[in-house]
Amino acid sequence: GGNHSCGLRETGAIECWGSNWDGQAEAPSGRFSAVSIGGNHSCGLRETGAIECWGNNEDGQTEVPTGRFSAVSAGDWHICGLREAGTAECWGHNDDGQTDAPAGRFGAVSAGQHHTCGLRETGTVECWGDNGHGQSDAPAGRFSAVSAGDMHTCGLRETGTVTCWGDNDRGQGDAPAGHFSAVSAGREHTCGLHETGTAKCWGRNDYGQADAPPGRFNAVSAGGVHSCGLRETGSVECWGLNSSGQTDAPPGRFSAVSAGGIHSCGLRETGSVECWGADWGGRTDAPTERFSTVSASEWLTCGLRDTGAIECWGDNDYSQTDAPPGHFSAVSAGDPHSCGLRETGAVECWGWSGGGQTNAPAGRFSAVSAGVPRSCGLREMGAIECWGYSFEGQPQPPAGRYTALSVGSHHICALREGGTIVCWMIDNRAVDVPAWLRRTTLGAPATGSGGLLDRGAEAQRAGLAAFGAALLSLLALALLRRSRRRS
Repeated sequence: GGNHSCGLRETGAIECWGSNWDGQAEAPSGRFSAVSIGGNHSCGLRETGAIECWGNNEDGQTEVPTGRFSAVSAGDWHICGLREAGTAECWGHNDDGQTDAPAGRFGAVSAGQHHTCGLRETGTVECWGDNGHGQSDAPAGRFSAVSAGDMHTCGLRETGTVTCWGDNDRGQGDAPAGHFSAVSAGREHTCGLHETGTAKCWGRNDYGQADAPPGRFNAVSAGGVHSCGLRETGSVECWGLNSSGQTDAPPGRFSAVSAGGIHSCGLRETGSVECWGADWGGRTDAPTERFSTVSASEWLTCGLRDTGAIECWGDNDYSQTDAPPGHFSAVSAGDPHSCGLRETGAVECWGWSGGGQTNAPAGRFSAVSAGVPRSCGLREMGAIECWGYSFEGQPQPPAGRYTALSVGSHHICALREGGTIVCWMIDNRAVDVPAWLRRTTLGAPATGSGGLLDRGAEAQRAGLAAFGAALLSLLALALLRRSRRRS
């Protein structure tokens, strides 16, 4: 990735640090077996085999397909996963065909900037996507590992030597002699784990990202302009550019580490998530206790504890982090207010209420979404009801039954019972939803936040509403950005 890093604690918890502009350092709670960092997003492999991603979703890179995987690799703007059957499946940005994985079985996969490489079970490497610098022209012969960088790729031969191909303007392809046990290709530098346990890096070094400290490591990861290594003791040590604190790894033991853009995350032994790096307003200053769900807005974050209590942190100019006491089943952080769903079905909001956005109507709801100066709730019968200030007229949801909703700055999106997505502006204009967004197949959510809504699980509807809302929020953001890009 670019300017963030993530680590996997021995307990299976992910902890990230560095830049957090898109929430890429806000790792969900729960246990993971692997973590991979992209440009402005991060992904983790759950112990169940499900993949969960968070951060920037401009090109759908956090919209993970359902099913079980054995590995995940996050590139700059796309992600690839290795299915348990050995096939590769990719999603996200695809301007150069980097998500068009070839058929057949692989033993490993690595996503770069605009290209992807896979290690066949035979030991040969096959790459697809952008090839402007020859980064997809894998040499012949057998390899045991492969790592795709921005515009170069490196592979680990079965003999332990490293071979690189593609762009070499900064010397990132000039692998040193000797035997290695692992290799990681960053933006314009590469790091390898020598058989002696020392880390060796080469290529661009204007910020010291190739100046690996002495001593023994168990793993090494090359990011944008920084690198991180996992010591044999379980501690994480990072070096290189530290513009957003992405090299300021917290103390404690980890089981894995991954360097991304300008933030980093680690998984604690307790299963908690810790993030560090760019932290405007304290958004990455998560409490140390355990949470079941998390909701992040532009300037604050709210988490739902296992006990049902809500705790918020970040900007508090309007008391939007002063959550009321009591038990809740869901929480939604807006700007600058928040709303929670009580276990009784009642909605309670707090923070700025200049337009009445915290004056939730009475009655029972199954979901709630807090936007900027307005909020909307999903009634138990499937109808949508909104309240709060509106710049261009109070929003009037289209008639019909819905299963999830998400409120944005100037638009609202909702998921119909049939699986179709409907969006409208706050002045009641309809939004033209493109074909790739009109119908979405939804499955059961993974543990933690950011999962998908299971429409058939009526008994879990209130608890899963937050998951559907998170999905719709990501889809809506991608929709608006794509429409601007194409206009």
